[in-house]
Amino acid sequence: MIGPTGDKPGASRRFFLTGAAGLAGAAGIIASAPAAAAKAPAAGGPFWGPRQAGIITPAQRHIYFAAFDLLTTKREDVAGLMRAWTDAAARMTSGQTAVALGEDGSSPPADSGETEGLAPQRLTITFGFGPGLFSKDGQDRFGLAGRRPPVLIDLPRFTGDQLAPERTGGDLSIQACADDAQVTFHAVRQFARLGDGVVQIRWAQPGFVGGYAPGETGRNLMGFKDGTMNPLTSDPKLMDQFIWVGDEGGWMRGGSYMVARPVRIALEHWDRMKLAFQEQTMGRHKASGAALGKLKEFDPIDLDAVDGEGNLVIPENSHVRLGAPAMNDGAQILRRSYSYDNGLSFVAERWPPWRQGMELDAGLLFVCFQRDPRTGFVKIFEKMAKFDMMNQFATHIGSGLFACPPGAMKGEYIGQRLFEPI
Repeated sequence: MIGPTGDKPGASRRFFLTGAAGLAGAAGIIASAPAAAAKAPAAGGPFWGPRQAGIITPAQRHIYFAAFDLLTTKREDVAGLMRAWTDAAARMTSGQTAVALGEDGSSPPADSGETEGLAPQRLTITFGFGPGLFSKDGQDRFGLAGRRPPVLIDLPRFTGDQLAPERTGGDLSIQACADDAQVTFHAVRQFARLGDGVVQIRWAQPGFVGGYAPGETGRNLMGFKDGTMNPLTSDPKLMDQFIWVGDEGGWMRGGSYMVARPVRIALEHWDRMKLAFQEQTMGRHKASGAALGKLKEFDPIDLDAVDGEGNLVIPENSHVRLGAPAMNDGAQILRRSYSYDNGLSFVAERWPPWRQGMELDAGLLFVCFQRDPRTGFVKIFEKMAKFDMMNQFATHIGSGLFACPPGAMKGEYIGQRLFEPI
């Protein structure tokens, strides 16, 4: 239950601003002290820079994504949280504990400790701001409604969506990626601890991808390579055109917009399909990843190719055709998706034979980045949601759109441009 000031009984704003020092001594969580913003965090390492890591970073083997709801109504609490989170991210990505240690046994440990002795495992942390940070239920909770970017829209409801409220939305987001699952879990766990009383986790999803060689495209649980059509992250012009926010973004300049959507895949249904049908659905050869009619994964797609009977080689409702830039006025997004396995759950299938029963609760945590979601994900997915052959196997069960601000240099914190007075 939240009190009249937005504080959580037992873990109040007083704890966050003062008592948290016992948990996070050097984390700099004194939100009411202006000097905290100028204080350089304790750790160096790979975190600092003009852009956040985890966007064009080569994909690590594991992800732990979490969306948070804000419990507080005070802007200084949110700014203080971002200071503390920034400091913790810098420390953890460089192999240190989330906060400076120094326990005396009379208080909870400053770090949960399950990664002690583990290297950072290429850990990256990417923070995002959801629409609820700017206004929620018609209320401007933090005086930020006027600074909400026009492109940070409320995503439309797409054909076939079965979004569960408990897996949708969020005021803040954290994407933790690393080559070790325990490292990603540990990171999100520490952020939740540091934010106790100010935020609570709304939904979370861990995921994984196979241990492929650098530069090699990973496979999803349907057995197909996922992300072949990505723009080249090594091309700065493409990244500026499609991924990084430009001068139009104001405080978001140098950031990017992330869409995160867990997609349940009816794997039992998919596994009963003939190989030829699977390849027609995707528009690619399963083994090589090449577009139908081609030999190698990155051979250019020929959307006009026809077979001897005049039929399109790549079917008109195949996944590849509908997602191709040529079919979407040149639109491109950077896919950074991971498979997930949540065990079993009771499922009623959407398509014949409409089976009901315990099935694998598994699929894809679809993650993509773009400069403008209106001309990126929304433009591409509106068509796919209506016509994609893959829809008979894939159901979007959650969703979130988040503004991932630019990175921070030492002495700054993520989102500082947003929270500072105009």
